[in-house]
Amino acid sequence: MRIEHQIRAFEQIFKSYDGLLPLHRFLHLYFKQNKKMGSSDRRWSSRYIYSFFRLGKALMKEPQILRLAIADFLCNNTHSLVVDSQLPELAGQTELPLKAKLALIQSAFPAFNLSDVFSFHQNLSAEVEQEDFFESFFTQPDLFLRITKGHLKALMADLQAHEVPVKELSETTLALPNGTKLENIFPNQKFYQVQDLSSQKTGLLFEPKAYDRWWDCCAASGGKSLLLHDLEPSVQLVVSDVRETSLNNLDDRFHEAGIKKYQKKVLDLLQNNDQDLHDYEFDGIVLDAPCSGSGTWGRTPEMLYYFDAHKITMYNRLQKGIASNVVKYLKVGKPLIYITCSVFKQENEEVVRFLEETLPLKLEKMEVVKGYRDAADTMFVARLIKTEELIKT
Repeated sequence: MRIEHQIRAFEQIFKSYDGLLPLHRFLHLYFKQNKKMGSSDRRWSSRYIYSFFRLGKALMKEPQILRLAIADFLCNNTHSLVVDSQLPELAGQTELPLKAKLALIQSAFPAFNLSDVFSFHQNLSAEVEQEDFFESFFTQPDLFLRITKGHLKALMADLQAHEVPVKELSETTLALPNGTKLENIFPNQKFYQVQDLSSQKTGLLFEPKAYDRWWDCCAASGGKSLLLHDLEPSVQLVVSDVRETSLNNLDDRFHEAGIKKYQKKVLDLLQNNDQDLHDYEFDGIVLDAPCSGSGTWGRTPEMLYYFDAHKITMYNRLQKGIASNVVKYLKVGKPLIYITCSVFKQENEEVVRFLEETLPLKLEKMEVVKGYRDAADTMFVARLIKTEELIKT
């Protein structure tokens, strides 16, 4: 009866979920409302629903529970009752490498197509290696820490004392298992920031100079500003976002990091902001643009199932509008750093091409940061230099 109980719990969660809330937030509320579910029920329900969504739209003609078993087999290397019951011939092979398991599924289900996992593949940036990217959805990304220089050894000692598996990627970057409870290990967050590896790599294109004034114009909770400050502590920061609640979170993070001098503004960048910014000229602008987030769907695999492709066009227009409005506050010869956590060409290369064609900007460098190779998010970053002045209106 235990497998029937697990399947029923999975089916109830799937029926209740509509994709509007992030899945982790929905599950928190769902378990809070269904307090009779024990810790084992919550653990297996979470595993099953996340595994299910990692299959994307592959094998949609197969029964739902069979698709769940296939997904769970591909995503996990430990035993599960749903695989035992639905795929008994594969139950003893869960520890095989992913490529071997994919071959077994392809053999058993000839209709299986890896590209159906990410059904928006026709929109991918050309640099993305499609097979590797599709396969990455069956693996939970790591949790990455950016470490303040000089504090790596102390933090490593704390992690080892708590027997947390850790990979040292550089003197400023650590990779931990996703879900690591950092609050149980470190007394404060002063000497590290949770920041994805690919997000950290975008900072290689910033190149701030001493006492520059930089504007993080879609700052959210301040991750890129914190990175910018670590690269050049003397930089003068202006941060803005359309959401005041995000800037409140930024205040908390800046306080923990010891950053006291910065300016903060609530701005809608689709509007004319000359009243607030007329006298400002920046040595650099970071535009971490609102986007589909498709490069982060390894962490939010429910988006593989619920995302509407028409939203790509909406984000493309939003990104062009914001970029066009902020460039006039950039000094000639200085960089606009355009960033998305998207893998869609419409949000990446096509926006950069539009900016070069319609604004006095010259592309210096752009790249897809291929996080799917490193159990990280996949991002896009471009560095564009302003070539002539624009009249502020």
